[in-house]
Amino acid sequence: MAKRRKLGNPLALTVMVLLAERSMHPYEIAQTLRRRGKEHSVKINFGSLYTVVQNLEKHGYVEVAGVQRQGNRPERTLYGITEAGQAEMLDWLSDLLAVPVAEYPVFETALSLLPALPPQEVAGLMETRSSALAIQAAAVRGVLGRLGEKLPRVFIIETEYQLHMIDAQLEWIRKFHTELTDGTISGTEEWKSFHETGEIPQNWKDLDEQDIVLDPERPAPQADGHGPGTRRP
Repeated sequence: MAKRRKLGNPLALTVMVLLAERSMHPYEIAQTLRRRGKEHSVKINFGSLYTVVQNLEKHGYVEVAGVQRQGNRPERTLYGITEAGQAEMLDWLSDLLAVPVAEYPVFETALSLLPALPPQEVAGLMETRSSALAIQAAAVRGVLGRLGEKLPRVFIIETEYQLHMIDAQLEWIRKFHTELTDGTISGTEEWKSFHETGEIPQNWKDLDEQDIVLDPERPAPQADGHGPGTRRP
């Protein structure tokens, strides 16, 4: 299980990783993130970057490391990572890489609710999404190509992963679209009937009376029907 942390904003982790390389002022942090193309993998609000740095300082993860003076420009405060920040950064990053967590992507939420729309409409929406994903994949390939010319692969591995996930989703959606148009998905007849009559099919009602275990961490009902979580009359 992932640990509860004082700061949970991934941008805070990103800032600590950069400050582990060298001391920087917030504007330099923003510029470095842009040069490395991290806005494609981290939700970055450059306007709130100063607040993130202040919160890191508040919790003892970064500290003022000096002041930078350049010509007539205003002085800029440089921040560096502390020993506590280094430990937190390494532990947090290791946790994110090793421990899967439920992230509740909105597309999965929509898929869980799709029977509310007629099958034909869902098929059309999947076709629209497929076209949009194909454009997105082409754009990411372009970004990956440009970044690959300037940066070692180890610095753009997340963009490569993004492209792989887009391609995987696109492949799945195309197969799903075919099943929708062919009517080969189990439950299709009841699904159509629901939208034609406006009445919930009886076997859908029956599903609400069953104890179907979808949580892998939750024990399944025992064979006698009286296991943990089993509904009893």
